[in-house]
Amino acid sequence: MDNLTWYLDLDYLDLFQGRCAEDLYKGIQSSDSGVRCESLKELAAVSTDITFAQEFISRDGHSLLVQIVEDANEVPMVMLHTLTAFMELMDHGIVSWENLSSVFIKKVSFVNGKLLDASIQQVSLDIMESMVLSSSSLFHQIRKEITLDQLISHLQVSNQLLQTKAMALLMALLQTAGETDRQDLFAFLEKKNMRQYIYKNIIHSSGSVGDEMAHHLYVLQSVRLNLLEPRMKTPLDSFNQEQREALHSLRQAVFETESEGSLSNERRRSLCAKEFKKLGFSNNSNPGQDLGRTPPGLLALDTMTYFASRYPDAYSRFVLENSSREDKHECPFARSSIQLTLTLCEILRIGEPPSETGSNYHPIFFAQDRLLEELFCICIQLLNKTWKEMRATQEDFDKVMQVVREQITRTLSSKPTSLELFKNKVNALNYSEILKLRQTERLHQEETLAPPVLELKERLKPELLELIRQQRLNRLCHGTLFRKISSRRRQDKLWYCRLSPNHKVLHYGDVEEETETPSIESLQDKIPVADIKALLTGKDCPHMKENKGKQTKMLDLAFSITYDVEEYSLNFIASSRTDFCLWTDGLNVLLGKEMSSEAMRSELEILLSMEIKLRLLDLENVPIPDTAPPIPKPPSNFNFCYDFSQAEQ
Repeated sequence: MDNLTWYLDLDYLDLFQGRCAEDLYKGIQSSDSGVRCESLKELAAVSTDITFAQEFISRDGHSLLVQIVEDANEVPMVMLHTLTAFMELMDHGIVSWENLSSVFIKKVSFVNGKLLDASIQQVSLDIMESMVLSSSSLFHQIRKEITLDQLISHLQVSNQLLQTKAMALLMALLQTAGETDRQDLFAFLEKKNMRQYIYKNIIHSSGSVGDEMAHHLYVLQSVRLNLLEPRMKTPLDSFNQEQREALHSLRQAVFETESEGSLSNERRRSLCAKEFKKLGFSNNSNPGQDLGRTPPGLLALDTMTYFASRYPDAYSRFVLENSSREDKHECPFARSSIQLTLTLCEILRIGEPPSETGSNYHPIFFAQDRLLEELFCICIQLLNKTWKEMRATQEDFDKVMQVVREQITRTLSSKPTSLELFKNKVNALNYSEILKLRQTERLHQEETLAPPVLELKERLKPELLELIRQQRLNRLCHGTLFRKISSRRRQDKLWYCRLSPNHKVLHYGDVEEETETPSIESLQDKIPVADIKALLTGKDCPHMKENKGKQTKMLDLAFSITYDVEEYSLNFIASSRTDFCLWTDGLNVLLGKEMSSEAMRSELEILLSMEIKLRLLDLENVPIPDTAPPIPKPPSNFNFCYDFSQAEQ
C-alpha cells in the first residue's frame, strides 16, 4: 500500500508540474504586459526544478524565451526575468547550447551596452560563459560579438557580483581558447595592465575576495603559468645554437678565462669541462645531458640564465663560494637549480589543468610579472643558506631539497602579497625553525590521535569542568554592571547584579556611573535562586520581543531569567560576548544545567591541552601505544611467596 501511495504521489506531482508549465507557457504569450511579466517572473523561480523544466521544454517553451530576446522589445524587468528563466532551463542540460541562433547571441551580448541594468548584464555574462564553455564554435561567435574593452570595464566597477561574472566570462574565454588565441588574450590583458589592476583593486584593497572570485583568480593564475608548459616539456637540444650559447653564458658570466679562440680544441674542452664541473653539472663534459630530463627541461635553463643576468653578483657569489669548498660540502648550483625549478613547477602546478573547485591562488602572482623566475632567484639563495645551516654533503642533497620545499610551501600558504614579504618570511623560516615546527606538529598529532591520550582527556574533563563551574559562580558573586534598555533618546541608566556568597539569592539594583563594586546590602532588589524557572537568550527574551528591529544588534548579548511561575523576568544586555558567556554559564550552573557557551568550550580545550602536556612531560620521545599492554597469565603456583606464618612461629 505504501509503494502504491508513493507512485500515486509521483503521478500527481508530474501532473501538477505539467499543468503549471502549460499555464506559464500561455502566460508569457499573453497580450497583457502585466500578466506576461508576472508569468516570466514565476517561470524564473520554478525553472530550477528539473521536472518542471522537462515539461516546459517539451512544449518548446524555451524557444519562446529565445524569441523574446531576439525581438528585444520588452522593458528591462521583463528582459531580466526572461534571461534568468532561460539560464535556469539551460542549466539542466536538456537542450544543447549549440542550437542557439547567431541573432540570439548578438542580442544576449548586452554587456556591450552602457545604460542597461546591472542585473541584466550579470545574467547575460552568465549565459555567455556557459555558451563559451559548451563548444569551441560558440567561443568564436562570442569572441566576435563581445568587445574585450567593455568586458574589462566590468572588472573596474564597484558592483562585486558584476565584477565576478565578468571575470568568469574572461576565464571561460581563456580556458576554451586555442594556443594562439590564448596568447593574444594575455597580450591584450598585459597591454591593459590587468594584472596590476587585479592586484591593486581586487586583492589588495578588499583584503579578501569571495569564493567565486577566488576560484576565477586561481584559474587565471593556472592558465597563465601553464604557458610555461612547452618549455618545461622540451629537453635541451645540443645542436641548437641559441641553447648552447645560453648554456655557455652561465660559465662565461662567472669565470674569467683566456681568449678561447687562441686555445687548442683539446685545451678549450678541458677548460670548459672544469668550469662546468664548478657550476655543479653532473656531466661536465656534456652539460646539456643534465637538462635532457623533462620536466623541467628548458625551463631550468631559463631560470638559471635569468638569475645570472638579473642578479649577477648573487649568482657569482653562489658559484664561487661553493667552488672553493671541499667537494663533499659543495652545493652544486646546476643540479640544485634543475631540482629547484622542478620543485617550483610542482608547487605552482605548472602543466596541470585548473581544478573545477580550486581556489588556492597566490596574491604574489598578481604582484609580479615573472613569478617563477623571481621565486627561483630568491629560493636558490635560500637553498644555499639552508645547505650551510644543515652542514650538508652531497649525500644529503635530497634531504636539503625536502626542507627547501617545506620552507617554500609553508611561506606561500601564508599568502604573502609581495616578493619582498615572501623573501623575508622564507628566510626567517630557517632549518632550526622547520625542525621546531615538525616537532610541534608531531607532538600535536600524537596527543590528538593516540587512544590512551583521548581516554586520559575524557577522565580529566569532569575535574576541569568543575573548575570552570566554580570560576563562573565566583564571577557571579563578584557581580557585573549592566545598562538598562531605554526607548527614549537619553543616557541609559546603570544597574548592578551579583550572586550572594551562599549562591542562594541574586541581588540587583540601580547604581551611579562611578560605582565600582556595590555591596550586597546596597542592592535593594533580590530574587531567590530557587524561584528562577528558566534562562532565555537572544530573540526568546521578552525585552527583545518588545523591541523588534531596533535591538537586532543586541540579540547576541541579550539574556533573561524568568521567575514566579514565569510571569516576571529580569532582563540583561551584556556589555560584551565574554560577559554574556560568563553569566549564561553561571546561571545554567545554578539551575543544574550543562554549560554550553563557546567560551566554556575554548577554556576547556586550553585546560585539557595544558594538563595533558604536564602529564606527558616524562614521556617525551617515548612512543605511546594504541592499546594497553596485555596482562600476563597468573603463575601455575604461588610457592615463591614468602610464608609469614612460619616466621611468626
